[in-house]
Amino acid sequence: MITSLARSKIRSRAVALAMAATLSLAGAVTGATTQAAAAAGVENEGADCVVPGLPDAGSLPTDARLPDPFRKLDGTRISARSEWRCRREEIKRLAEKFVYGDKPVKPSSVTGTVSRTGITVNVNHNGKSASFSASVSLPSGPGPFPAIVVLGGFGADTAAIQAAGAAVISYDPYAVGREGTPRNNKQGAFYSIYGSSSSTGLLLAWGWGVSRIIDVIEQSDGAILRADATGVTGCSRFGKGAFVTGAFDQRIALTMPIESGSAGVPIFRGIPGEGAQSLSSAYGEQPWLGDAFGSFTSSPTRLPVDTHEMVAMVAPRGLFIMDNPHITNLGPRSASVAALGGAEVYKALGAGDNITYWSDIQDGNHCANRPEWRTPLQQSIQKFLLKTGNAPGAMRISSRASGNLAEWRDWQTPALGDSGDTTPPSTPGTPTASNVTATSAALTWAASTDQGGSGLAGYNVYREQGATDPQLGQSTTNSITLTGLSPSTQYQVYVRARDGAGNLSGGSPPVTFTTAATGGDTSPPTAPAGLAASGTTSTGTNLSWTASTDDVGVAGYDLLRATGASGGTFTQVGTSATTSYGDTGLTPSTTYRYQVRARDAAGNTSPVSNTVQVTTQPGTPTGACTAAPTVQTQWATGYVVQPLTITNTGTSTITGWTVTFTLPAGHTLTGSWNGTATVSGQSVTIRNVAHNGTLAPGAATTSVGFQASRPNGNTALPSGYTCA
Repeated sequence: MITSLARSKIRSRAVALAMAATLSLAGAVTGATTQAAAAAGVENEGADCVVPGLPDAGSLPTDARLPDPFRKLDGTRISARSEWRCRREEIKRLAEKFVYGDKPVKPSSVTGTVSRTGITVNVNHNGKSASFSASVSLPSGPGPFPAIVVLGGFGADTAAIQAAGAAVISYDPYAVGREGTPRNNKQGAFYSIYGSSSSTGLLLAWGWGVSRIIDVIEQSDGAILRADATGVTGCSRFGKGAFVTGAFDQRIALTMPIESGSAGVPIFRGIPGEGAQSLSSAYGEQPWLGDAFGSFTSSPTRLPVDTHEMVAMVAPRGLFIMDNPHITNLGPRSASVAALGGAEVYKALGAGDNITYWSDIQDGNHCANRPEWRTPLQQSIQKFLLKTGNAPGAMRISSRASGNLAEWRDWQTPALGDSGDTTPPSTPGTPTASNVTATSAALTWAASTDQGGSGLAGYNVYREQGATDPQLGQSTTNSITLTGLSPSTQYQVYVRARDGAGNLSGGSPPVTFTTAATGGDTSPPTAPAGLAASGTTSTGTNLSWTASTDDVGVAGYDLLRATGASGGTFTQVGTSATTSYGDTGLTPSTTYRYQVRARDAAGNTSPVSNTVQVTTQPGTPTGACTAAPTVQTQWATGYVVQPLTITNTGTSTITGWTVTFTLPAGHTLTGSWNGTATVSGQSVTIRNVAHNGTLAPGAATTSVGFQASRPNGNTALPSGYTCA
């Protein structure tokens, strides 16, 4: 049992922030600022806050200025740093209701494994299950290592990350929330658990997946990865996801979105005036944002929140925003305003050195690795993950896209006090465990008393577990029911009280209990055999297999699919109560691999079957199409075409399209999105990707775009656009 070491390492963030501010004013350079930014041991610190009724969409006033992040829902402004915890919870609830959709609390069961090459995640909740995985690349050294979750696999400088001493967790967000799906039929692990018609958008679903990865790291023995030192990054659409992920999980010590564009960092109110990708385009391109945001795409001034407050949700943790001022479509001016607005909260909390915004770059290519970012990137890793540095944050805003916060706010930043209370509550009594089941236990303990005058706010419950004690829950009373526990597992749990100023008491004496076995049926079914595919078309295939056997009875089968002849991650794409399944919505001329597993009524799952591989037939266009370019922005040495609108002008649905055009002499394609581009000399071919190849008669896709460079002063543009 770890006593003083385990319990002394969990310090009050509010007290640490006050210390950091005091030392900063005194001109001292110490580790206090780094301590202030230490990741919390809980996903959402404000879960126990009482939040007044949220406004209804129909009653929202119009306000062209950014909402005051310091003004509470009751109309008063916070005056002490200790109040930020519950003010942040108000912002979180508003963001969920009007922007992203709800992020559910931790599911009832999250299990998995951590190895030196990968992480597996298994989720069970309310009788539904889903699984996904991520790969791990470790730096040199013995470990354990901090880790940065990289969404999507491009745009992040993984070499610099590993050189700084952090592991890279490569996470495929599409396994958790697929693009190319309608809002009423969303797919992926998140929607397998919470329903395909969930109103939660992909960005928050992707963030939920990262949170479950952190759950598994917390449950591991800590020999490979450190649970208290996790970062997240990603570029473009995955920059949007990284931003939202970091805002909504307070265990993430360092958040690093790259060129996130509309639906990412840029303020919603600024996007229409800047000429960035419109809110209606971002909302319609993919179900990134929650369904409720649809009523605000043409009236963002009615939103009761904006993204400067999502920046503030990260405070006081580490935040490094990387942006590209060369592409207006990304909304860099609006992003700089969001960073400046959120930085006011960082300053008020005494953590102004913990935020960096950097758009002062020379290379305008989208999602490029840039030398300007390498040093601050590695300094951020040292400061927030390794806890070995104290480099101050910086606002390096390019003159190409410099926002003016004064034009967007009518509020001023308050000087937040510390309430004067630095005395922790008394230590709680020894917990008593009762009603212990396979996955839950009820705890009660003798209540603490407040010693400093700010009032007893509640209790944190921790599990003693190696070098890092994960927080299992919070309670406002002297009892709690812990859920999501693992069967047949011994737990040693202790409690700390917290007051209104954020001070934490000493840890109570621990209670030890062992959860029950699952009981009843613990035997999995046999693996299905003879998996075979037949009737493969350009968009679907039929699968069949030999039935599994089980000592109680097989309840059904889970269908798993991976893209490509090798590599990739098998993710669940459907279920079947019989021994056959028809998979549809596939991409023409694409290779897929399938497996199937059986499950019984007790939730036991079999080993997977054999793997079968299919390649879909080529898509046959059944109608005519046109391609119409729009120059979004241009400068002396380059330009962006967005959108390249592909329209079905025929009378039948098309299931694939190919656009060709010619670049002027000396021009070079430097990037493209939402299409597969190939270049031969000056001829460019862009083919559809999975989510935008099918167009009904008269329908169009406006998600395709590209960027090109050109000789200085050459004003020519591509020509000869054809579509087939």
